Amino acid sequence: MSARELVLWGATGQAIVLGEFVERLGFRIVALFDNDPTIASPLEGIAIEAGSTFERWRSERSGDVYGLVAVGGEHGDARLELAARMIDANVVLPVVVHPAAYVALDATLGEGAQILAGAVVCARARIGRSAIVNTRASVDHESQIGDGAHISPGASLAGCVLVGERAFVGTGAVVLPRITIGADAIVGAGAVVTHDVPARAVVAGNPARVRRYR
Repeated sequence: MSARELVLWGATGQAIVLGEFVERLGFRIVALFDNDPTIASPLEGIAIEAGSTFERWRSERSGDVYGLVAVGGEHGDARLELAARMIDANVVLPVVVHPAAYVALDATLGEGAQILAGAVVCARARIGRSAIVNTRASVDHESQIGDGAHISPGASLAGCVLVGERAFVGTGAVVLPRITIGADAIVGAGAVVTHDVPARAVVAGNPARVRRYR
């Protein structure tokens, strides 16, 4: 069976992470797009194309094309906007799970979701569209991660946690059971979240407290 053609949008760290394992899932990266085409390509043999040329590139390519948004960090809005642009161009957004990750059989993963090395997604958890569960992050039972959200490396979410759309949970953060993190919120690295976090709030510390709003 021939490899499926895959395009990545984003040419920095997340592209490197995805490029490391997607071939093992049966994909072959054929193009790399970024809104800054002047940066150096992180993938050997794959040149960076300007984002403004994406629709033309797709129209000139026949057959099925798969795509992933390779944009990490706090840029949940960009992840969802680029995912929508890919879908509008008839690009299929697959779910990708690193071979070293664990995903429960009854977990639900939305299109374009990315589960990276060592991550754990437990029973009945739901991961939204184009959301990222990064390296060694843990999402416990029945938790729900909104579309475009990013759970950073080493973050730990206890059971029944709700993370809103486009929210960002920083590296090594701990979120206690049944906490809600609002849409577009940011949880700082190493924070311990013991109370609900309002939408668009930026929280940090142990226990986490609101520092400002986005």
